[in-house]
Amino acid sequence: MRTEARLDDLLRQLAPQILGALVRRYGHFEASEDAVQEALLTAATQWPERGLPESPRGWLITVASRRLTDQLRSDSARRRREDATAALVPPDAQVSLGPGEQGPAGQDDTLTLLFMCCHPCLSAASQIALTLRAVGGLTTAEIARAFLVPEGTMAQRISRAKQRIRDDGASFGLPPEAEREDRLRVVLHVLYLIFNEGYTASSGPDLQRSELTGEAIRLTRAVHRLLPDDGEVAGLLALMLLTDARRPARTGPDGGLVPLADQDRGRWNRDAIREGVALVTEALPTGPVGPYQLQAAIAAVHDEAPSAAETDWAQIVGLYDLLERVGPNPMVTLNHAVAVAMTCGPQAGLDLLRGLESDGRMVGHHRVDAVRAHLLEMAGDVDAARASYRRAARRTTSLPEQRYLEARAARLGEGS
Repeated sequence: MRTEARLDDLLRQLAPQILGALVRRYGHFEASEDAVQEALLTAATQWPERGLPESPRGWLITVASRRLTDQLRSDSARRRREDATAALVPPDAQVSLGPGEQGPAGQDDTLTLLFMCCHPCLSAASQIALTLRAVGGLTTAEIARAFLVPEGTMAQRISRAKQRIRDDGASFGLPPEAEREDRLRVVLHVLYLIFNEGYTASSGPDLQRSELTGEAIRLTRAVHRLLPDDGEVAGLLALMLLTDARRPARTGPDGGLVPLADQDRGRWNRDAIREGVALVTEALPTGPVGPYQLQAAIAAVHDEAPSAAETDWAQIVGLYDLLERVGPNPMVTLNHAVAVAMTCGPQAGLDLLRGLESDGRMVGHHRVDAVRAHLLEMAGDVDAARASYRRAARRTTSLPEQRYLEARAARLGEGS
């Protein structure tokens, strides 16, 4: 079983590199993806019996190239343009490429492929789906299950994303230098969204979906390997590791949500915490501080506290003050309000929450009601807290969150 897991990890790691190599060489994004999937299936069937080839990457490129050129020739024959398609076949298509090779054929195209999948012409939902399909190597069925939509719906979303990229005329390559920083931030945001959906599922019966958090961490590791000096890439990876480290303690035996303050910290993943702390500690002094680094620093303060009571809330408030200036958004304000309440009392946190009442992005969001309920409970306003918990429970589409919020309301009694 362990051998199968290692093979699966290797194929997932190589998949975007093979797809990138084919798209760079031939174009034909969709046809290249089909050829890569066939090559991966062949490898999964043959390698356990025959052993790994000397260059797994080169083997996969060779097999996928053959599949693709065969398909291109077949299509060309039907359109009576065999000669044009034959010209696409490079002389080195059958050459097994070694791990130490130089030049375009040997480079890791994972980052370029991520830039293409996160093209600004696509919606966030399409960017996520295409990234998981083309770079993550998940099947359409797996992605559909993760987001609780029919497989046909997800297939259409992915197909439309590919068509949109074709229509936009996007070429396979790194964006111009002037655009690269902004485009990288889009890539990181997409990986952040994938992680968040896995860590706290927005709907359905399960609180978390480990296949998505695992994939987000794996892809962010790949970006960090390619851009080791980028502080925000390191910050995002650190944030994911430090947050995911708590996952084993976030649910009880019945699958119910266990809040941070009540978690058994002995169940947290200490290896992930050590790695995350090391990443953010190294990244913070090296250049301009970005939102992911600050969020990782906040997560590190939580993870390094021996107990909830020993959390350094004053330091967390200071980090949130800085985060509000560097990367303000309503979710930052929401979390900032909790930290302020822990240091200055619940009324100070409630005062901060009032600033979100006019923010259209948060109107009707269950987390605003949930935080307000928590702060009202801290303040001793039981009736208002109960009403807010119930309102939050009605608004969430996550069943574990709904059960948790209803239980909090019930614990406060029925009222008058």
